[in-house]
Amino acid sequence: MQSAVESVRVALSGLDSNRLRAGLTTLGIAIGVAAVIVLVSLGQAVQIFVEEQFLGIGTNLVFVVSETMFNRSGTGPPDAARVTTWSSLTDADVHALSDIFRVPSALAVIPEVRLSRVASFEGAEARGRIRATTPEYLSVRNRTIAVGRFFDERDMLGKTRVVVLGQTTVANLFPPGVSPVGETIRIGNVPFRVIGVLDKYGGTSFGDEDDLIFMPMTTAQERLESARTVTGRYPVTQILIQAASDDRIEALVAEVTQTLREEHNIAFRDEDDFVVMTQADLLQSFSAITGLLTIFLGVIAGISLLVGGIGLMNIMLVTVTERTREIGLRKAVGAKRSDILSQFLVESTVLSVIGGTAGLVVAYLGTTLIGLALPDLEARVSLSSVALATTISATIGIFFGLYPAQRASRLNPIDALRFE
Repeated sequence: MQSAVESVRVALSGLDSNRLRAGLTTLGIAIGVAAVIVLVSLGQAVQIFVEEQFLGIGTNLVFVVSETMFNRSGTGPPDAARVTTWSSLTDADVHALSDIFRVPSALAVIPEVRLSRVASFEGAEARGRIRATTPEYLSVRNRTIAVGRFFDERDMLGKTRVVVLGQTTVANLFPPGVSPVGETIRIGNVPFRVIGVLDKYGGTSFGDEDDLIFMPMTTAQERLESARTVTGRYPVTQILIQAASDDRIEALVAEVTQTLREEHNIAFRDEDDFVVMTQADLLQSFSAITGLLTIFLGVIAGISLLVGGIGLMNIMLVTVTERTREIGLRKAVGAKRSDILSQFLVESTVLSVIGGTAGLVVAYLGTTLIGLALPDLEARVSLSSVALATTISATIGIFFGLYPAQRASRLNPIDALRFE
């Protein structure tokens, strides 16, 4: 114990005699450690953010989209004026999936028609992303009303020209201070009365969930999108199905798949013309992407850390050269190779740990600034990051200091004392 304390004291004394050089070396390590921690923390924050967004869209949800639309977009149906013409799903599928005897694991079945039209109010215009759906959509998607109300079954049956707006849509169409509830906007050339405004939701992996216009599906089919399939049915963009419980999601997927295959008359060996996805499927896909992003960021930061380690090795080699006569003198009075090796290893480790500690402070400040700039990400330095910084610092000191320490310990005492 006494020997270790003495080694640290000698190491600090040696570093104190070359403050500028030691400071620049620790700066390089600090930058590397800070970069690793900040970027890894940022990647983890993005992963958590994505998970929260998927959980926020509703619980126990299963998504059904047309196979053609899925291939067009990769992750789900896009927003377009003619989006329903791509879909193989119809309102007949919605009725079939709502049959409790065919799909007993379903708690709610919500059809959705997505359209894109220009909305206007007193000269102001906005490209309206329309969601035509049913009244149950609000509870299934965990949305709440800020002002007014959502449309109900009477609006559905009456094909009433009413809409509910998101906060971004309100900001785009109405002047500040003007309440949209009760006002009439035009979508295309059709007037619609605003009956409610949704609470702010924020952006998700599917886009800005506040830049939306909601209306009864029957109204959209009657007033905006009257296209029908060859069988005379109304096409729908996607169908949301809520499972009765977590443990019935797999059963729900099987029931939905079987029902739609029967409805679409798909033969035993033929491919489905629809895609059934769960929240877990979508989350897994996005988590894989964010995981690769975190690894990529870590590798980029690791390069700067490697540069800092090489700088440490270079400084330690210079130190060994400058103290060659000292090493020879210590060996001449009885110091062993292990004593010289441990001395220089301790010096490099102390140098690295100081740099790692400084990097941890910089990382904390950096993640705090990121948290202030991007509050939704909630980036923070975790205890695992502190352990990572300590481990990295010690590892760098030992790994990059080992060769200079071995070189010092192997010096011949006579040659070292003659060194000029």
